[in-house]
Amino acid sequence: MTEHTKQPEKSSKVKVDSTLAKGLSILETLAGSPQGKGVTELSRELDLSKSNTFRLLQSLTTLGYVKPSDSKAYFATMKAWQVGQKVIGNLNLPELAAPQMRALSRATGEAIYLAVPDGLSVLYIDKVESTQPIRSFTPKGGSAPIHCVATGKALLAANYDLLRDQVKDHLVKFTPKTITSIKKLDADVAKTQKRGYAVDSGEYRERIYSFGAAIRAPNTEAVAAIGVSVPDVNLSGNRADEICAAVAEAAAVVSERLAAS
Repeated sequence: MTEHTKQPEKSSKVKVDSTLAKGLSILETLAGSPQGKGVTELSRELDLSKSNTFRLLQSLTTLGYVKPSDSKAYFATMKAWQVGQKVIGNLNLPELAAPQMRALSRATGEAIYLAVPDGLSVLYIDKVESTQPIRSFTPKGGSAPIHCVATGKALLAANYDLLRDQVKDHLVKFTPKTITSIKKLDADVAKTQKRGYAVDSGEYRERIYSFGAAIRAPNTEAVAAIGVSVPDVNLSGNRADEICAAVAEAAAVVSERLAAS
């Protein structure tokens, strides 16, 4: 080869497997469609043939990512979310959240929790202990139902389209204040979504309030929540409002760190 021989240029364009790309586009579309979609609607939206759409839906159904309904609509399952949770598990959330948890602890003196979803419960993966004489107590590694603690309610509100049907028949009562009606839960979730944080007013343990906000991944999915647990005797004046604002800000900062990691 002489110095003037020109080597063939390598294409910088990565070849994408068309079948895989079409299947993922169907999954992404269904994930954003709480009412589900039929073969005809999907094929029209994604510019695919009906036969191709049907075959891809059958494959996604067999693999557990999609489920059909009696109305011939297809819905995304929680499997993609479960895969995402495994990815998030590698990001070391406790390390990312630690500075904000310490800041919340200094500001409130109350117990601070970092929680992740675990089915229809939340699992507390990290905690800063309360410094108050009267305190609430749930150990690191403990869990609570998603519908009646603030960290759980924050996660529920953020992922309500996916979780509503699953939780509606599991609204177990723990205190007189526990929400056990799906209509009341709908209203409570709407409030949480509007204000950006969740409030538990003694719904899991009597006289124990908690305030929580969701931590979001770069794709805006809620993957964890940060919360403060407070005995009602420690709440006076506008302290609840101050804690809510601090929790919402802490969750936003951790979300930014997660996006940058």
